[in-house]
Amino acid sequence: MQVRWYRPVMPVPHRYTTDAIVLTRFDYGEADRILTLLTPGSGKIKAIAKGIRRQKSRIGGSLEPFAELRLALAHGRTFDVVTQVEVIHPWLHLRDDLVSFGTAEYLAEMADRTQEERHAAESVYVLLKRGYELLDAGMAAGRVARWFEMHLADELGIRPEVDRCVECGRLLEADERYRWVPPLGGVLCERDPGPPQGIAGLSLEALKVLKAYQRMDVEALAALRVRPEVEAEVEAAMRAFLSYTLDRSPRSLAFLDEVRAGQRARADLLT
Repeated sequence: MQVRWYRPVMPVPHRYTTDAIVLTRFDYGEADRILTLLTPGSGKIKAIAKGIRRQKSRIGGSLEPFAELRLALAHGRTFDVVTQVEVIHPWLHLRDDLVSFGTAEYLAEMADRTQEERHAAESVYVLLKRGYELLDAGMAAGRVARWFEMHLADELGIRPEVDRCVECGRLLEADERYRWVPPLGGVLCERDPGPPQGIAGLSLEALKVLKAYQRMDVEALAALRVRPEVEAEVEAAMRAFLSYTLDRSPRSLAFLDEVRAGQRARADLLT
Protein backbone atom coordinates (compact mmCIF):
# COMPACT_ATOMS: atom_id res chain seq x y z
CA MET A 1 0.00 0.00 0.00
CA GLN A 2 1.34 3.38 -0.99
CA VAL A 3 1.44 5.90 1.83
CA ARG A 4 0.82 9.46 0.83
CA TRP A 5 1.98 12.29 3.03
CA TYR A 6 0.03 15.49 3.01
CA ARG A 7 1.51 18.79 4.15
CA PRO A 8 -1.04 20.64 6.24
CA VAL A 9 -2.14 23.94 4.78
CA MET A 10 -1.16 26.77 7.12
CA PRO A 11 -3.78 29.48 7.49
CA VAL A 12 -2.83 32.76 5.82
CA PRO A 13 -2.68 35.54 8.41
CA HIS A 14 -5.52 37.99 8.03
CA ARG A 15 -4.16 41.28 6.76
CA TYR A 16 -5.73 44.70 7.06
CA THR A 17 -4.95 48.38 6.52
CA THR A 18 -5.65 51.22 8.93
CA ASP A 19 -4.70 54.79 9.69
CA ALA A 20 -2.85 55.07 12.99
CA ILE A 21 -0.92 57.32 15.35
CA VAL A 22 1.91 55.86 17.42
CA LEU A 23 1.26 56.49 21.14
CA THR A 24 4.20 54.61 22.66
CA ARG A 25 7.05 52.39 21.53
CA PHE A 26 9.78 50.35 23.16
CA ASP A 27 12.59 48.14 21.92
CA TYR A 28 12.07 44.38 21.99
CA GLY A 29 14.70 41.74 21.44
CA GLU A 30 17.67 42.50 19.22
CA ALA A 31 15.96 44.37 16.40
CA ASP A 32 12.20 44.58 16.96
CA ARG A 33 10.02 47.28 18.45
CA ILE A 34 6.63 47.05 20.21
CA LEU A 35 4.18 49.84 19.36
CA THR A 36 0.99 51.08 20.94
CA LEU A 37 -1.17 52.46 18.15
CA LEU A 38 -4.35 54.49 18.18
CA THR A 39 -6.61 53.70 15.23
CA PRO A 40 -10.06 55.08 14.41
CA GLY A 41 -11.79 51.73 13.86
CA SER A 42 -10.04 49.31 16.20
CA GLY A 43 -9.09 51.78 18.92
CA LYS A 44 -5.85 51.11 20.75
CA ILE A 45 -3.87 48.12 19.53
CA LYS A 46 -0.45 46.59 20.17
CA ALA A 47 1.74 45.81 17.19
CA ILE A 48 5.28 44.64 16.54
CA ALA A 49 7.60 46.03 13.89
CA LYS A 50 10.05 43.22 13.21
CA GLY A 51 13.64 44.09 12.36
CA ILE A 52 12.88 47.81 12.47
CA ARG A 53 16.08 48.65 14.34
CA ARG A 54 18.33 47.13 11.69
CA GLN A 55 20.04 49.60 9.40
CA LYS A 56 18.56 47.98 6.30
CA SER A 57 14.96 48.14 7.57
CA ARG A 58 12.64 49.66 4.96
CA ILE A 59 10.26 51.07 7.58
CA GLY A 60 12.71 52.07 10.29
CA GLY A 61 12.41 55.84 9.89
CA SER A 62 8.64 55.90 9.38
CA LEU A 63 7.19 54.47 12.58
CA GLU A 64 7.70 57.57 14.70
CA PRO A 65 5.36 59.13 17.30
CA PHE A 66 3.49 62.33 16.48
CA ALA A 67 2.72 61.40 12.85
CA GLU A 68 -0.35 60.02 11.13
CA LEU A 69 0.45 56.79 9.31
CA ARG A 70 -1.29 54.31 7.06
CA LEU A 71 -0.26 50.83 8.11
CA ALA A 72 -0.65 47.39 6.63
CA LEU A 73 -0.76 44.80 9.42
CA ALA A 74 -1.24 41.08 9.81
CA HIS A 75 -3.01 39.60 12.81
CA GLY A 76 -0.61 37.74 15.09
CA ARG A 77 -0.97 35.60 18.20
CA THR A 78 0.25 38.21 20.67
CA PHE A 79 0.81 41.33 18.59
CA ASP A 80 -0.32 42.36 15.15
CA VAL A 81 2.65 42.60 12.76
CA VAL A 82 3.44 45.77 10.82
CA THR A 83 4.20 44.87 7.20
CA GLN A 84 4.05 48.23 5.43
CA VAL A 85 4.09 51.93 6.41
CA GLU A 86 3.03 55.10 4.60
CA VAL A 87 3.42 58.50 6.26
CA ILE A 88 0.29 60.60 5.73
CA HIS A 89 1.02 63.62 7.95
CA PRO A 90 4.49 63.89 9.50
CA TRP A 91 3.75 67.07 11.52
CA LEU A 92 7.43 67.91 11.59
CA HIS A 93 7.10 71.47 12.91
CA LEU A 94 5.74 70.44 16.31
CA ARG A 95 9.09 68.76 16.96
CA ASP A 96 11.03 72.03 16.55
CA ASP A 97 10.05 73.38 19.97
CA LEU A 98 10.53 71.39 23.18
CA VAL A 99 7.31 72.67 24.78
CA SER A 100 5.33 71.72 21.68
CA PHE A 101 7.09 68.33 21.60
CA GLY A 102 6.40 67.75 25.31
CA THR A 103 2.76 68.71 24.83
CA ALA A 104 2.44 66.24 21.95
CA GLU A 105 3.84 63.55 24.25
CA TYR A 106 1.31 64.54 26.93
CA LEU A 107 -1.63 64.30 24.50
CA ALA A 108 -0.45 60.85 23.42
CA GLU A 109 -0.17 59.68 27.04
CA MET A 110 -3.66 60.94 27.84
CA ALA A 111 -5.09 59.13 24.82
CA ASP A 112 -3.21 55.96 25.77
CA ARG A 113 -4.33 56.00 29.40
CA THR A 114 -7.99 56.64 28.70
CA GLN A 115 -8.61 54.16 25.86
CA GLU A 116 -9.16 50.42 26.14
CA GLU A 117 -7.64 48.04 23.65
CA ARG A 118 -9.75 46.95 20.70
CA HIS A 119 -12.54 49.45 21.36
CA ALA A 120 -13.47 51.83 18.53
CA ALA A 121 -12.02 55.27 19.24
CA GLU A 122 -12.75 57.37 16.18
CA SER A 123 -13.70 60.50 18.15
CA VAL A 124 -10.55 60.36 20.29
CA TYR A 125 -8.44 59.62 17.21
CA VAL A 126 -9.85 62.72 15.49
CA LEU A 127 -9.25 64.75 18.65
CA LEU A 128 -5.61 63.68 18.91
CA LYS A 129 -5.06 64.26 15.19
CA ARG A 130 -6.50 67.78 15.48
CA GLY A 131 -4.33 68.50 18.50
CA TYR A 132 -1.21 67.59 16.52
CA GLU A 133 -2.36 69.71 13.59
CA LEU A 134 -2.76 72.71 15.91
CA LEU A 135 0.66 72.20 17.50
CA ASP A 136 2.24 71.81 14.08
CA ALA A 137 0.59 75.06 12.93
CA GLY A 138 2.13 76.94 15.87
CA MET A 139 -0.84 77.41 18.20
CA ALA A 140 0.23 78.04 21.80
CA ALA A 141 0.92 74.63 23.32
CA GLY A 142 -0.91 75.44 26.56
CA ARG A 143 -4.06 76.37 24.67
CA VAL A 144 -3.90 73.14 22.67
CA ALA A 145 -3.45 71.11 25.86
CA ARG A 146 -6.42 72.74 27.63
CA TRP A 147 -8.62 72.37 24.54
CA PHE A 148 -7.63 68.70 24.27
CA GLU A 149 -8.20 68.05 27.99
CA MET A 150 -11.67 69.58 27.98
CA HIS A 151 -12.80 67.74 24.85
CA LEU A 152 -11.29 64.46 26.00
CA ALA A 153 -13.24 64.85 29.25
CA ASP A 154 -16.35 65.30 27.10
CA GLU A 155 -15.61 62.08 25.21
CA LEU A 156 -15.07 60.21 28.47
CA GLY A 157 -18.33 61.52 29.97
CA ILE A 158 -16.57 63.40 32.77
CA ARG A 159 -17.04 66.98 31.57
CA PRO A 160 -16.49 69.35 34.53
CA GLU A 161 -19.40 71.49 35.63
CA VAL A 162 -18.64 75.21 35.19
CA ASP A 163 -22.14 76.74 34.93
CA ARG A 164 -23.88 75.51 38.07
CA CYS A 165 -22.83 74.70 41.58
CA VAL A 166 -21.97 71.00 41.71
CA GLU A 167 -23.59 70.73 45.15
CA CYS A 168 -26.86 72.67 44.99
CA GLY A 169 -27.31 73.07 41.22
CA ARG A 170 -27.73 76.84 41.41
CA LEU A 171 -26.52 78.92 38.46
CA LEU A 172 -23.25 80.60 39.35
CA GLU A 173 -23.35 84.37 39.66
CA ALA A 174 -20.66 86.83 38.59
CA ASP A 175 -20.38 88.57 41.99
CA GLU A 176 -19.70 85.55 44.19
CA ARG A 177 -16.65 83.51 45.11
CA TYR A 178 -16.04 80.16 43.46
CA ARG A 179 -14.17 77.06 44.49
CA TRP A 180 -12.81 74.32 42.27
CA VAL A 181 -13.58 70.87 43.67
CA PRO A 182 -12.32 67.97 41.53
CA PRO A 183 -13.85 65.27 43.80
CA LEU A 184 -17.29 66.78 43.14
CA GLY A 185 -16.70 67.38 39.44
CA GLY A 186 -16.45 71.14 39.06
CA VAL A 187 -17.28 74.48 40.63
CA LEU A 188 -18.79 74.95 44.07
CA CYS A 189 -20.69 78.14 44.95
CA GLU A 190 -19.98 80.14 48.09
CA ARG A 191 -23.17 78.97 49.84
CA ASP A 192 -22.19 75.29 50.05
CA PRO A 193 -19.37 74.17 52.34
CA GLY A 194 -18.26 71.21 50.23
CA PRO A 195 -15.84 68.47 51.33
CA PRO A 196 -13.02 69.21 53.79
CA GLN A 197 -10.33 68.45 51.18
CA GLY A 198 -9.78 68.95 47.47
CA ILE A 199 -10.96 72.57 47.36
CA ALA A 200 -9.11 75.44 45.66
CA GLY A 201 -10.19 79.00 45.00
CA LEU A 202 -11.14 79.90 41.44
CA SER A 203 -11.19 83.43 40.04
CA LEU A 204 -13.97 84.78 37.84
CA GLU A 205 -11.49 85.15 34.96
CA ALA A 206 -10.42 81.52 35.23
CA LEU A 207 -14.06 80.41 35.33
CA LYS A 208 -14.75 82.35 32.13
CA VAL A 209 -11.78 80.72 30.41
CA LEU A 210 -12.93 77.25 31.48
CA LYS A 211 -16.33 78.01 29.96
CA ALA A 212 -14.63 79.21 26.79
CA TYR A 213 -12.79 75.89 26.42
CA GLN A 214 -16.13 74.10 26.58
CA ARG A 215 -18.03 76.38 24.19
CA MET A 216 -15.73 78.14 21.73
CA ASP A 217 -14.22 76.66 18.60
CA VAL A 218 -10.48 76.21 18.58
CA GLU A 219 -9.78 79.14 16.23
CA ALA A 220 -11.54 81.53 18.61
CA LEU A 221 -9.63 80.03 21.56
CA ALA A 222 -6.34 80.72 19.79
CA ALA A 223 -7.22 84.43 19.61
CA LEU A 224 -8.22 84.82 23.28
CA ARG A 225 -6.25 87.32 25.35
CA VAL A 226 -5.65 85.80 28.75
CA ARG A 227 -3.25 86.97 31.43
CA PRO A 228 -0.43 84.46 32.17
CA GLU A 229 -1.52 84.06 35.79
CA VAL A 230 -5.05 83.15 34.65
CA GLU A 231 -3.64 80.64 32.13
CA ALA A 232 -1.66 79.08 34.99
CA GLU A 233 -4.77 78.97 37.19
CA VAL A 234 -6.81 77.21 34.49
CA GLU A 235 -3.97 74.75 33.85
CA ALA A 236 -3.72 73.91 37.55
CA ALA A 237 -7.50 73.43 37.74
CA MET A 238 -7.60 71.03 34.78
CA ARG A 239 -4.57 69.11 36.01
CA ALA A 240 -6.13 68.64 39.43
CA PHE A 241 -9.44 67.59 37.87
CA LEU A 242 -7.94 65.01 35.50
CA SER A 243 -5.46 63.73 38.06
CA TYR A 244 -8.30 63.04 40.50
CA THR A 245 -10.69 61.66 37.87
CA LEU A 246 -8.12 59.38 36.22
CA ASP A 247 -6.47 58.54 39.56
CA ARG A 248 -2.95 59.30 38.39
CA SER A 249 -0.85 62.23 37.18
CA PRO A 250 0.64 61.75 33.69
CA ARG A 251 4.38 61.07 33.66
CA SER A 252 4.94 63.32 30.65
CA LEU A 253 4.02 66.41 32.68
CA ALA A 254 7.32 66.17 34.59
CA PHE A 255 9.28 66.59 31.35
CA LEU A 256 7.01 69.40 30.19
CA ASP A 257 7.36 71.27 33.48
CA GLU A 258 11.15 70.87 33.39
CA VAL A 259 11.34 72.29 29.88
CA ARG A 260 9.16 75.28 30.73
CA ALA A 261 11.10 75.96 33.92
CA GLY A 262 14.32 76.00 31.89
CA GLN A 263 12.82 78.45 29.41
CA ARG A 264 11.70 80.77 32.23
CA ALA A 265 15.13 80.62 33.82
CA ARG A 266 16.80 81.59 30.54
CA ALA A 267 14.33 84.41 30.02
CA ASP A 268 15.05 85.76 33.51
CA LEU A 269 18.78 85.81 32.75
CA LEU A 270 18.16 87.92 29.66
CA THR A 271 16.08 90.54 31.49
